Amino acid sequence: MTVFDADGPTRIEQAFAAQLDAGFHHGAQLAVYDGTERVLSLAGGDTGPDGDPTTPDQKHVLFSCTKPYTAACVHHLVDAGELDYGDRVVDHWPEYADEDTEKADTTVRHVLSHQAGLAITDLDANPEAWTDWDASVSLLEDADPSFAPGTSAAYHPVSFGFLAGELVRRASGQSVGAYAREHVFDPLGMDDTHIGLPENESDDVATLVAFDDPDRCRDTDTGLDTDRGDSAALFNTEAVHRAEIPAASGVGTARDMARFYACLANGGELDGARILDTDTVAALTRVQAQVEDDGTLGVPRRYGMGVVRGGTPHDKYGTLSDGAVFGHGGLGSSVAWADPGTGLAFAYVTNGIRDETEHRLRVNELADAVRTVYE
Repeated sequence: MTVFDADGPTRIEQAFAAQLDAGFHHGAQLAVYDGTERVLSLAGGDTGPDGDPTTPDQKHVLFSCTKPYTAACVHHLVDAGELDYGDRVVDHWPEYADEDTEKADTTVRHVLSHQAGLAITDLDANPEAWTDWDASVSLLEDADPSFAPGTSAAYHPVSFGFLAGELVRRASGQSVGAYAREHVFDPLGMDDTHIGLPENESDDVATLVAFDDPDRCRDTDTGLDTDRGDSAALFNTEAVHRAEIPAASGVGTARDMARFYACLANGGELDGARILDTDTVAALTRVQAQVEDDGTLGVPRRYGMGVVRGGTPHDKYGTLSDGAVFGHGGLGSSVAWADPGTGLAFAYVTNGIRDETEHRLRVNELADAVRTVYE
C-alpha cells in the first residue's frame, strides 16, 4: 500500500514516514487530539546523526513554540487578578521605562501581541546574554522602541519571552519556568516539557541539524555549516537547554504540545484540569494586531496574545485551515495549532531546521492529511 491509496490514520502514518525517508530531518514526532481524546502519537527516525531511535517521550528543542507556554503564564496571572491586559508594564516593572517616555505606555497587551516596539534590540545580537536573566532584562530596560507601542506589530523573536517572563516574575515572585511547571505543565500532565531543563534531569535533548535546501540528512558532511547552523549549534548546548529563555529554549514533546492546544481548544480545561478561564482563552486567541508586512518577518501576520492566528498564505496550519485556527511555529522545525471549529489539536516536532518555505510544505502536508482523516 502506498500513500496514494492509504486510508484513515494509515495515510497520516505513511506521509509522516515518507518525510523521514526523504531525509527532511533525522527524527520527528506527531501528535493529534480530536476533542479531548488523543487519537494519534507517532515517533520516528533518530535523535540526531548516529543517534538513538526517536520515541514519543524524547525531548526536542521547541524554539518559538515555547512562546505560547510563556504567554499562558501571563494569562494565568490575569485570571488570578495579579495582572490586567491594560496594565502598563512600568506599573509592575518600574525600571522598564522612564515615566515621561512613550515606552512607558507599553501595556501587557502590547507585550503579548508583539506591539511593544522592541522586536529587534541589542538582546538579539548578544546570545551570550540569553542564559543570564538579569543581563537580558537590563538590555531590554535600556532599549528604545522602534515604533510607538500599540501603533504597529513586529515579531519579537527573543524579547517576547524576557518581557513576558519578567512580568511573570514581578507579579508572582517565581521564574517563568517555575510558574509554568506549577500552573500549566503539572496540571496538564506535561511531564516532558520544561522552560529551563531541571538540573536533576539528564540533558538528553534531541540534536538539532540545520540544512540548506535541498540538503537531506542522509547526505554526508551537511548540516551545521549553513546559514541556520549557528542556531543549531547554540541550541544544542546544555547551557541553553537549562536556561530559561522563554521565547525559544523550551524543551518538550509533540504529545505534550498537542495536549496543551487541546486544552485551549476546549476552553482552557482538559480531563478535569483547568489552566485558564474560558473567557481568558477567548482573549488569548482573539486577533489583537493585524499587519500586511510584519516589521521583522516581512509577511502578513495576525497576532493574538501569545499565539498567531491563521488566515494568511504564510501560515503553517495546513492549506485546508481557516482564519479561526491559532498556533505557533518554531524556527524551521516545529509547529502546533488548534482549530476551535473542529476541536482538532496538532503538534509536529522535528530536529531538522529547514528553510521556511520547505518547512511550510512538509508541515502543511501532514496538517492536510490529519484534517482529511479526522474532520
